[in-house]
Amino acid sequence: MGCHASQLLHDTVTRDYARKLQLFCACAEPELRQAIATLALAPGMRVLDAGCGTGEALAWLTGSVGSQGLAVGLELATAHVAAARARFPGAALLQGDLGRPPLVASGFDLIWSVNTINHFRDAPGTLRTLATLLRANGRIALGQSALLPDMYFAWDSRLERLTNEAVRSYYRDRYGLEERELAGVRALLGLLRAGGLREVTVRTFVIERVAPLRPADEEYLLEAIFRGTWGERLRPYLSSEDFAALTRLCDPRDAGYALRRPDFHFLQTFTLAVGAL
Repeated sequence: MGCHASQLLHDTVTRDYARKLQLFCACAEPELRQAIATLALAPGMRVLDAGCGTGEALAWLTGSVGSQGLAVGLELATAHVAAARARFPGAALLQGDLGRPPLVASGFDLIWSVNTINHFRDAPGTLRTLATLLRANGRIALGQSALLPDMYFAWDSRLERLTNEAVRSYYRDRYGLEERELAGVRALLGLLRAGGLREVTVRTFVIERVAPLRPADEEYLLEAIFRGTWGERLRPYLSSEDFAALTRLCDPRDAGYALRRPDFHFLQTFTLAVGAL
């Protein structure tokens, strides 16, 4: 994700969560590709991936517009750009500030921006900046994962609820934010309409996985969620008994490891809101 430092909630040029981005894209690739397919991209189009992360979606967009078209990725974090260039050496990648994009106005038919607008303090202002990069009748596609509560422990809704609440409390404390400041991401529809875009549509895709899991799904859940998002950081926000129960469920060495239970059933959503200039 690329953006001006004064507008950021918590990303920086030096921040590195490339592995987490790669894990999510590997897990959610079928649903992300399905979302891209709904955009009916045609050969010859020019597309910008605003906040392209480690480049997976940029590669898929490039395939959709063909050799006659152009897909450009813009990303702030140095580590993410390096990871994208290493994995997709032929991709058109720029490192830069999404709040002040180093791009010519009116140059793109579509802007694809996923899990990015939520990183800005001034989301409406960022959207207006993005809109200046569109050609006449161009479109902006804003994607966001997990607008609805995720389901991890279908057999224990209480622990699941407490864990999700603990995560929200952790992020509020870490970034000094109130709950209302974290809720704006849910308003993609209103954001596009308030920004003057027309013909706004919204579609939600369900990322649904059941045991036995594919390796890519287990890696994402274990590394990005159980270890990277939960783990020791949640200890202060849970009772000692609940933290111990959560730790056992997240430990591959434990007999009750959640991802190997025959009743494991995971749900996450991905919402795509699209509007035309």
